[in-house]
Amino acid sequence: MSGQNLPENAWGADKTSPRMGERKWHAEWAHLPTGLARDVVFVVDGGRFVAVTSGVPAQQAAADGAERLPGVVLPGLANCHSHAFHRALRGRTHHGGGTFWTWREGMYAVASRLDPASYLGLARATYAEMALAGVTAVGEFHYLHHQLEGTPYDDPNAMGQALIQAAAEAGVRLTLLDTLYLSGGLTADGHVPLEGPQLRFGDGDVQRWAERVSGLSDHTSGGPAHLRLGGAIHSVRAVPRDQLALVPDCGVADGTDPLHIHLSEQPAENEATLAAHGLTPTQLLAEEGVLAPNLTAVHATHLTETDIGLLGSAHATACFCLTTERDLADGIGPARALADAGVRLSLGSDQHAVIDLIEEARALEMHERLDSLQRGRFSPGELLAAATAHDTIGWPDAGRLEVGARADLVAVRLDSPRTAGSDPAQVLLSATAADVDTVIVDGQVVVTDGRHRLEDGRRLGAQLAEAIEPLWEGAH
Repeated sequence: MSGQNLPENAWGADKTSPRMGERKWHAEWAHLPTGLARDVVFVVDGGRFVAVTSGVPAQQAAADGAERLPGVVLPGLANCHSHAFHRALRGRTHHGGGTFWTWREGMYAVASRLDPASYLGLARATYAEMALAGVTAVGEFHYLHHQLEGTPYDDPNAMGQALIQAAAEAGVRLTLLDTLYLSGGLTADGHVPLEGPQLRFGDGDVQRWAERVSGLSDHTSGGPAHLRLGGAIHSVRAVPRDQLALVPDCGVADGTDPLHIHLSEQPAENEATLAAHGLTPTQLLAEEGVLAPNLTAVHATHLTETDIGLLGSAHATACFCLTTERDLADGIGPARALADAGVRLSLGSDQHAVIDLIEEARALEMHERLDSLQRGRFSPGELLAAATAHDTIGWPDAGRLEVGARADLVAVRLDSPRTAGSDPAQVLLSATAADVDTVIVDGQVVVTDGRHRLEDGRRLGAQLAEAIEPLWEGAH
């Protein structure tokens, strides 16, 4: 499926980064690695910055052919944890209050109705919504692999290929974190088998998972220019201990390849792991050799001091998905303590109750304020670093406005009712995704005047509704 019917300006199957000739942009304000700068000209060629010069007046830049970017320019934002199909759950899971576990039943219902064609439509519109919010790369935690009863499609990676094509058409880079999912849960007596909708998630064991993933290739090995491959362990609930130990050497996420895992999102996960193994989930990962610098622990909400120390010693990353964690009543994770221990922080929109990486960054600080009763727990610079952690999803040459980096630019308006009067240095504390005006990914303009290039005569909301509503037909 990948590469079929792509728009003319999407990444194709030529295996190379897009080359559109030299272009120049001028920003009144921009967040450079050295700090906030004024009157910055960006020269882009071959999808990368070839010059970044501050102190160039707008009139001079315009005379030299530079196009104007409004407001303040940020590096491209990195959405480091996504489940694209969860976008269909927004506004559908709040009846009767419920819990994380009842929410999960709705998620399974949606999962049971998707096939490669419908997943392409949903994911394309979801990734386009991310681009509107300033996201230039997304880490997709992908476990929706097979047909309903668990039988592989003719192409065993058909669902992954749908995601790859969706990202290309939406104009964002994709890190496909193909996910190992082997069991239906964990009790004190051990793991229970997959059942019902979960059957399509599983490959049987680590070896068969690795064999399926080997059928994919990314830009580092001749695959699509916008694609990076990585791996994920769904959770210690979904992968038995003897299989965990095989993951680091199975060929899916070796060395510097990104490896992600849901970790201690719910107290019930900790309780089950302690009952089954006498260890916390983090301790179990440490004993089985999974903790490493390439590991990202998603959520990391309910951690002990020992857990925090282990993650810090491993130089791991913790990905906070704050709008999801509050939507599901997961709790407030120890972000400041993790950062102080040496853990890198990243951000994700997870189930997409909200797609707004600016809000995720602001929530990192605001949740800390609620928990600690103190302000200033994270500086604006630290929030921007968390929102641009492209290297944690395998794009080490992105997320910085500097020569040689991928030419990702996000212009945030400073004249909206939300941002008017804001200090450009503090825009992450006032703006929302609605203030994103222009998004450029690898030198390609994807969003202009707050409209995505896919919205040619048809608004994105209509495209999302068309993809989502059939998944709920007959539901009450």
